[in-house]
Amino acid sequence: MTSAEVAVPFWVLGEDALCARLGCRTVGLASEEAEARLRQYGPNADVLPKRIGVTGAVLRRLLEPLSLILLAAGLVSAATGDAIGGTIIVVILSLSIGLDTFQEGRALRAAEELRHSVALKAEVKRDGAFVAVVIDKVVPGDIVRVRAGDIVPADALVLEATAFTANEAALTGEPYPVEKRPGLVTARSAGEASNALFRGAIAQTGEALALVVGTGRETLFGAAASALAEIQLPSPFQRDLHAYGLLTARLTIALVVVVLTTHVLFGRPVIESLMFSVALAVGLTPELLPMITTVTLSRGALRMATQKVIVKRLASIHDLGAMTVLCTDKTGTLTAAEITLAQSLDAAGASDDRAARLGAISAALGGDRGALDVALVGGVPDAAQGWTMLARHTFDFSRRLGSVLADGPEGKLLIAKGAPEALLPLCSSMRTAAGVLPMGPVEREQAQARVRALAEEGLRSVVIGSKPWSGTTHDLEAADETDLRYEGICAFADPPKASCNAAIARLAAAGIRVKILSGDDPVVVKRLAGLVGLHFETVLSGSDIAQLSDDALAVQVQTVDAYGRLAPDQKSRLIKALQSRGEIVGFLGDGINDAPALKVADIGLSVDGATGVAQAAADMILLAPDLEVVADGVAEGRRTFANILKYVRMGASSNFGNMLSMAVASLFLPFLPMLPTQILLNNLLYDFSEIGIPFDTVRPEAIAQPQVWNMRALIRFAGVMGPLSSAFDLLTFGGLLLVFHAAPEEFRTIWFLESMATQVLVIFIIRTNGRPWSNRPHPALTVSSLTALVVAMAVPFSPIGSWFGFQAPPPAVTASVGMITIVYLVSAELLKRFAVGRM
Repeated sequence: MTSAEVAVPFWVLGEDALCARLGCRTVGLASEEAEARLRQYGPNADVLPKRIGVTGAVLRRLLEPLSLILLAAGLVSAATGDAIGGTIIVVILSLSIGLDTFQEGRALRAAEELRHSVALKAEVKRDGAFVAVVIDKVVPGDIVRVRAGDIVPADALVLEATAFTANEAALTGEPYPVEKRPGLVTARSAGEASNALFRGAIAQTGEALALVVGTGRETLFGAAASALAEIQLPSPFQRDLHAYGLLTARLTIALVVVVLTTHVLFGRPVIESLMFSVALAVGLTPELLPMITTVTLSRGALRMATQKVIVKRLASIHDLGAMTVLCTDKTGTLTAAEITLAQSLDAAGASDDRAARLGAISAALGGDRGALDVALVGGVPDAAQGWTMLARHTFDFSRRLGSVLADGPEGKLLIAKGAPEALLPLCSSMRTAAGVLPMGPVEREQAQARVRALAEEGLRSVVIGSKPWSGTTHDLEAADETDLRYEGICAFADPPKASCNAAIARLAAAGIRVKILSGDDPVVVKRLAGLVGLHFETVLSGSDIAQLSDDALAVQVQTVDAYGRLAPDQKSRLIKALQSRGEIVGFLGDGINDAPALKVADIGLSVDGATGVAQAAADMILLAPDLEVVADGVAEGRRTFANILKYVRMGASSNFGNMLSMAVASLFLPFLPMLPTQILLNNLLYDFSEIGIPFDTVRPEAIAQPQVWNMRALIRFAGVMGPLSSAFDLLTFGGLLLVFHAAPEEFRTIWFLESMATQVLVIFIIRTNGRPWSNRPHPALTVSSLTALVVAMAVPFSPIGSWFGFQAPPPAVTASVGMITIVYLVSAELLKRFAVGRM
């Protein structure tokens, strides 16, 4: 039996049914029986994520289509005589893979924190007596004792409880301590299981005995932690890069095969044809793309670090920029997870601080230091000054109230505080602005209606009562907590962060919808959604979602922004429903219950101070748990991708066009239009010209909306700009052959100059969708591009020009190259808007 995955939750079955199923007794296990169960169920521990070694991580990246193309191009280049060019390609590829592997490998070490998230030892009843055993040896059927401050060692059914509360915020999202007591519960939501303890929760007050039902992976904690061991699917960026690699591979192979076959059929020398085909392949291959991608993403990671974001997986920077929906937990992300005193009302519902002041006196003198008591003392910090405690009746969780007898400026006063349904029936009078008035059934119902109205606003109410004390001082009993005077209501809230509204509006303006996925009460979630500016008319609970099919849920997620009382697997299901509709989904969470959703999301975001399991599952960690930081990260991700796209556009335009022209010309010219060494020099200088791309600036409109790869738009861009480049190449060929009657050496030199000029200068045209003069490039890009251009223009006229087979052309021919280049650049600018699709 499991406690996380069975059809009927264990807390619904009851003690007798569980004992019958587990074959145990409520008096505990014998040592021999416990050993047998340990062999049967396994240790009470989680399966750690499978570690991929350095070799495996490198091989995974090396087997990507783009990496294989580059490796093949480098090896063939070296084998056919171009050792320098081949070495450069292999070194660039190695550095890119090495840097990416190192950055991502650091994330695996975060999973080690998971093993420290639970108690090391637990009190277990063995052989009729409680003993401390190692946490791993707790088994189903054990009886455990949990006291204040302990971490619950396993999922268990409460058998006995004395004033016991547990903090389950990391598990269910509930920010308030939850009272636990024995009894039957019909609700199937873990957040409403008042008779169950969950592994990883922290005991706040009191003591409880419980029957262990689930251990290890068969717990809510274990189910969340097991998500770390699952194989993570490729991210959107990895999928798109893979698709681009396949597209490039098909195009390269097709062109090389056609050219090589045709050359051989035309009777050209086989070795010369092979070297020319290899040079074409190298020219078509975007060998700098891994470096451009890694350097650009690394610079993005450094900039994001200054904005309080730690990037664990480099590709997640692009995924953050591509995000269309951000799902976020409530507690600790939208709210501060700090309970505060929101209102203090008198018996008539008017604002009055007396109820809060009396509540703070009671909390300061005799409280249990729980979250509500801390909020009362923090709300009225000096309330207890001048008061001393004479006696107290500890908060009784079965009666849901407690009291103190205090002596102070008003004399001896019994102050009681507790749940409205427990304390209101004990009140016979009430204090209002008009004085002390009798309190009957009508007034009690009015007070209860006020409590319900506060609950609909997401506020939790505690009622305060008092009674002047005239008798002798003695230990307080339940009989003393009668005939009270109703002083009013203290209302508490887990308020949203001040920056939430502005951040959500900023994300909406950037094309990102925000949805709340919380384990907290749907009423509280609805109020929060309204406060932060989301649609709150409809809030779906975990029980609602459980009744929906996947198709129905995929429809609902399009319009519903708020969800409450969600189990961890339901958060994952909602994210998958959004992904099925083509959304790029991010998830921001900090609890154990958020780990599966963080793993399933396209981009997982956790925060500093989150549980170890949440941080291990996340792709990024926010040092400041604020949506404004997310919005900053989105902008950085989009800037990063925009610069990567510039390089891709270059390969899809002039680079592709020039190689296509060269392939076509080689079929009809009696000589090679450019020697293999000249092609490789062209390619090397062109690559150098683009090393400044990662540093380039990006226009605001380019990062206004989510950015994803669009292969159809990329093909369209290449289909317009590539042939445009080829058209000017053919114009150059015609001029050289028909006008200038150029010899082969002169022909190759002129075309090398024209090819370099058009390839390098067009980057200033296609780097922006706007006019080039209105969006100036970064100095680094300007320097790298112009340096490469100057070197390319100088080589044919220098002594080393003869090494590459160049011949200095006449001035008139050189001037014609300049004119052709200018006309090409003007044409590229005019056609650019038509060629640019949504990339």
